[in-house]
Amino acid sequence: MRAPVNTAASGSAPSLAEQAYLAIRDRLVMLEIPPGSPINEDRLSGELEFGRTPVREALKRLEKERLVVAFPRRGTFATDVHISDLAYISEVRRTIEPMSAAAAAERATAADRDTLAGLRERLAVAGETDSTAELLRMDLAAHRAVYRCVHNPFLEDTLLTYDNLATRIWGVFLPRLSGVAGHVGEHVPLLTKIIDGDSGAAAELALRHVTGFENAIRALI
Repeated sequence: MRAPVNTAASGSAPSLAEQAYLAIRDRLVMLEIPPGSPINEDRLSGELEFGRTPVREALKRLEKERLVVAFPRRGTFATDVHISDLAYISEVRRTIEPMSAAAAAERATAADRDTLAGLRERLAVAGETDSTAELLRMDLAAHRAVYRCVHNPFLEDTLLTYDNLATRIWGVFLPRLSGVAGHVGEHVPLLTKIIDGDSGAAAELALRHVTGFENAIRALI
């Protein structure tokens, strides 16, 4: 069944290729399509109720984002998750995440701040769920909400790309991680600082969050 999609920022409905991209992207990020597994275009088209053309366009875009890889005469596969990539991904995120949090605090509209406040309420009770998949979705929702407040489509695309890659690493190690709810709960003070317009504190909390994620994964290696 076709998954629901968000309305584009402009208010116009996303194209079929965009809808297919969003649906397949999140299956990959959430590891519902396991790393290294083959991508069956016909099956995806049927499950998501899209034609093959939107699915193919989506896969081409996902290949550029390192979520899938295509091999001549072999087909398309979900990329493997390599822990060796953690250092590279974290190096980028330590730079852009604090910058984006500060920009969000400065640029968020009144509507943005209302959205963040509602999300903050849901995150405040993150510890009440036993579902690691739900915690992972909440973490994604928090990051993506902050990125939208930056109001810079080029920076937002970059932030999403690296957060998606980091989330796949987290998903692989999630069964062995402790304190996941606490990690997700770290977004509560971050969202508060963005809502309050405190760019300096928001940047500091974002850096602490990214660094904490990297350290938690490294502790398991």
